[in-house]
Amino acid sequence: MGDYIHTNIAQDNVAMVRLELAQNDQIPLRRPFDPLIHDLDPHFKLTRFADLKGRGCKVPQEVLNKLLEGFQQDENGHGEQSHFMHMTMTKIGIGMDAAVVPIRHGGLSLVQTTDYFYPLVDDPFVMGKIACSNVLSDLYAMGVTECDNMLMLLSVSTKMTEKERDVVIPLIMKGFKETAYEAGTTVTGGQTVVNPWCTIGGVATTVCQPNEFIIPDNAVVGDVLVLTKPLGTQVAVNAHQWVDQQDKWNRIKLIVSEDDVRKAYQRSMDSMARLNKTAAKLMHKYNAHGATDVTGFGLLGHAQTLAKHQKNEVSFVIHNLPVIAKMASVAKACGNMFQLLQGHSAETSGGLLICLPREQAAAYCKDIEKVEGYQAWIIGIVEKGNRTARIIDKPRVIEVSAKEKMENCGRTVIKLVP
Repeated sequence: MGDYIHTNIAQDNVAMVRLELAQNDQIPLRRPFDPLIHDLDPHFKLTRFADLKGRGCKVPQEVLNKLLEGFQQDENGHGEQSHFMHMTMTKIGIGMDAAVVPIRHGGLSLVQTTDYFYPLVDDPFVMGKIACSNVLSDLYAMGVTECDNMLMLLSVSTKMTEKERDVVIPLIMKGFKETAYEAGTTVTGGQTVVNPWCTIGGVATTVCQPNEFIIPDNAVVGDVLVLTKPLGTQVAVNAHQWVDQQDKWNRIKLIVSEDDVRKAYQRSMDSMARLNKTAAKLMHKYNAHGATDVTGFGLLGHAQTLAKHQKNEVSFVIHNLPVIAKMASVAKACGNMFQLLQGHSAETSGGLLICLPREQAAAYCKDIEKVEGYQAWIIGIVEKGNRTARIIDKPRVIEVSAKEKMENCGRTVIKLVP
């Protein structure tokens, strides 16, 4: 993979990784990750390599927005090309989902994004799929449905044993590669380094004509807000980890059973690994006025950013919160820890939040369920306002159950236990 590795990782492992990436669609049927099958400790947890004190203390959204605004300041004397680039990026909105950069030839634009994060599930293969889906979501949020190329960014933890490394890293990469293939693109390069913590992410790049992307700034009064994946992934992932931590499990065991938690965890993994490609395609069909994907700043954080970039004087009001079953109750039992119902709970590889004409929204939701077998929800409205977003005091919580579903992607079958 390009300048792939320059560490002490064994050369035979590098060859194995390259072999994984060289395969096309010959992906064998797989079972959920079992450490014993790979001769690892039965208590192996991939999420252990994300154990970074203070990691949860991410840069506050308001601080990040202020820093990003510095890139948008137009200073005098930077020349015509710099001014043109500034105007273009201001129109698109740095801090939204992808950079849209005009290129020199034929009225085309380069659309590009990057993202990475720490492991949040213990199945390395699924973690790779989630990471790839998460990167691509930034393109899909712009209405871009085709990705020309992907790069992979991977950090191998120095805390891994050689055996753990040689098992886990190829599986992560295989999952990433498979989801890229499902999206209709390929992974042609990247960079791998050694680091105390395991991280996985990538870069997605495509070249588009103007009609292939949707600038997310055209919401009008009367639009409705549609969300294409349920909320509550952070709560589900944490609850799953707490099953083995008695002090934390005691806080929620009267609210939820281990079976409930297992179902929620499976539902969240399925959701996070699922591409938003169909949702992006239907944005064009149903005349979407803009969108963003819901990730680390939660539903309200991303709604506020989207509202801030609208050309018209509008505001977003959210009335409904579709949440993975039982996770709203778990969040309540934990006090204000997650702030799920306040819209601040972090999501990973979440759904698209889309501004749609009211008369088109129901058909959009029906169409996405017909194509994918998954629901989308009308969660709010666009009204006249000063480019803000809010959730009403007592939003309606929609319980999203973990239904049985068979997905056949290549030769991979994912089955959610009912």
